[in-house]
Amino acid sequence: MIKFGTSGWRAVMGEEFTFSNVRIVVQAIANYLKQRFPGRTITVIVNYDTRFLSERFANEAAKILSHNQIQVLLADRDAPAQAQALQIIKRKAQAGINFTASFNPPEYNGLKLNLESGAPALPYETDKVEEEARRLSRAPVFNPYYPQLKFVQKIDLQSDYLEFIQKKIDFASIQKSKLRIGVDLLYGTSREYLDEILEDNDIPVEEIHGYVDPYFGGITPSCSEQNLRELGKLIREKKCDLGIATDADGDRFGILDQNGHFIIQNIILALLLDYLVRVKGWRGGVARSVSTTHLIDRVARRYGLPLFKTPVGFKYMADLFLRRQIIFGGEESACIAVKSHLPEKDGIFAGLLVAEMMAVTGLSLTELRQHFFREYGKKYSGQRSVPLHPKSERALKDLLIAPPEHLGGRRILAVERVDGIKFDFEDDDWLLLRLSGTEPLIRCYAEAESKVDLERLLSHGVKRLD
Repeated sequence: MIKFGTSGWRAVMGEEFTFSNVRIVVQAIANYLKQRFPGRTITVIVNYDTRFLSERFANEAAKILSHNQIQVLLADRDAPAQAQALQIIKRKAQAGINFTASFNPPEYNGLKLNLESGAPALPYETDKVEEEARRLSRAPVFNPYYPQLKFVQKIDLQSDYLEFIQKKIDFASIQKSKLRIGVDLLYGTSREYLDEILEDNDIPVEEIHGYVDPYFGGITPSCSEQNLRELGKLIREKKCDLGIATDADGDRFGILDQNGHFIIQNIILALLLDYLVRVKGWRGGVARSVSTTHLIDRVARRYGLPLFKTPVGFKYMADLFLRRQIIFGGEESACIAVKSHLPEKDGIFAGLLVAEMMAVTGLSLTELRQHFFREYGKKYSGQRSVPLHPKSERALKDLLIAPPEHLGGRRILAVERVDGIKFDFEDDDWLLLRLSGTEPLIRCYAEAESKVDLERLLSHGVKRLD
């Protein structure tokens, strides 16, 4: 069944993600756009990542859209998701279709839909596309169309994005600081984006995995600690001050310190918020997803900033961004929203902002963390996954209906149902159980004052689903 989850439609190639199903979904999007913009000329930006067959899927989408007399602006090479979002805004397009499964394993592919704001489509919008796809799937299968070439134009996404990002980061301070940066492009779309802008600004950079490999070197193309071990080795060997990585479609980030140690994304988000508020003097609303660290809350409380809590999925944060209700938003899955930037995740920008923070403050990541923990205290966060099957799904539904008053001997102070069920305890400790939007799993997230308390919370969460 074709289903848009937390971040688009993702599935295993050759099983659900087939050319036949892609044609149906693209035609469903075409029909939806015609209903959404009646009587108007419709333009769609089509982009793709470095996965196996992504470029062919993009070309197939161009055929379907052009047959519908929709103007197609097709990326001339694989490009980061945020570079596509910029083009949607700049060219006043009605939508963008991106063939990527982000950080999923190589056997997956996916389709993300962004609308005229440049932001990911919200559920009520993708629900309409799903409904139309179901209708089309019941009809006789239509044959592949020849492209109507007069409706298809190839465009460059790189130059505009690099010019845009140049104005958003204090490269002069980074250059003056003499920071040496190690970069892991993870065989993805950020090559000749992240590395090039650093080189163009005369910032010393050491790079690995800056070439296309649809199998991603045999790993999942996510910015996890395990996947960035080679970057850690590079940092130590080349004596770099910072390591920056981006995932397959360039919208998520991973950060390593001067010792090659991985810094969890929750800590990076908290550091960046503190930097923007304390050093740059920004004021306004702050957002985090329900699965993101409550260190965000502590910074917001310190400065009296309104706090918004969203379900998991950057599209909800992008909605707050577009309404100008927030100056900063973060998700623990390495997603960031910052005022006056783009309504789309941007791992390149996030990594460069970390470099700017280090350069402006004159502190290493180790020193920045030490200062932060002295001011706000330390939290430990983690997650586990439980396979989704009838028993675990029933257990989750039962918790939603009748949550306990105590868990693991601790009193539950509040229960939140923004996305799944979340139990709040003293000292900003919490436990969250929710359905994954991308895989057949139930996610169990927790945060606590100590590693021992963290493991206890995670264990109790998993037991509740057994």
